[in-house]
Amino acid sequence: MSRLILEPSATAVWHRVVTEAACRAECALDEQRESYLVFLLMRYLRRPELMRSVLALKFLQGLLSRGQVRRDSLQEVGDQCLIFAGLFPEQAERRRVRVSYFVDLGRSAYDNLAGVPHADSAELFHALAHTFVVLMDVLRAVRQHNDTPAMTALQAAELSLETDSAFARRVLRHYTDATLVAPSGRRRH
Repeated sequence: MSRLILEPSATAVWHRVVTEAACRAECALDEQRESYLVFLLMRYLRRPELMRSVLALKFLQGLLSRGQVRRDSLQEVGDQCLIFAGLFPEQAERRRVRVSYFVDLGRSAYDNLAGVPHADSAELFHALAHTFVVLMDVLRAVRQHNDTPAMTALQAAELSLETDSAFARRVLRHYTDATLVAPSGRRRH
């Protein structure tokens, strides 16, 4: 049976959800990334129009834009990719892409934001790009209920091979003691 979580504010509820998920995923988040995930969840989970956006097109439009429009577009792409890869991975199947597509596109969006000279948030976006999979793992752990794996063995194997997800490797160990070996020539992040 699920526990009832009573917190004084929505921010406190999401903070608790993120910190508990980070523990389940065995991921250490610094305060900056933990806060980013909390506010990301608060910003985006009440936006059903997310499911209809074409991220590659939005990414290209962001790259072709300048100033604040560029920043907002690329951040939105990175954020949406993080949400899809972590909380709604079934969107990859619906869109006929792999979850790694969202990982690669999201990393690219954040990396482009990190490359903006003299941007006050460049360091944050650099950190988000380079720890995208860790953040995805925390969001995947949000989906996990009790000891029920958050994905099937096949999904865990694919995610582990394509993104080097530590959480996916742990889920895979739930199913088997076998060691997953990447085929030669396969790129690991």
